[in-house]
Amino acid sequence: MTDKTGKAAPKGAREERLKQALRENLKRRKAQSRERSQAGTVEKDGLDEAAADGADDSKH
Repeated sequence: MTDKTGKAAPKGAREERLKQALRENLKRRKAQSRERSQAGTVEKDGLDEAAADGADDSKH
């Protein structure tokens, strides 16, 4: 239903755009979080191996 200014329909369209933008933003943030988690796991594995190698070298 529109009022005298005719803003009811555009307001609904704006809300739909905002909902869609929020959904896309959430998807992007979740994907970034997953990538960081995977990168952190790989990085930690690399650090563990480097630390183990460094420990072995210092004993010699």
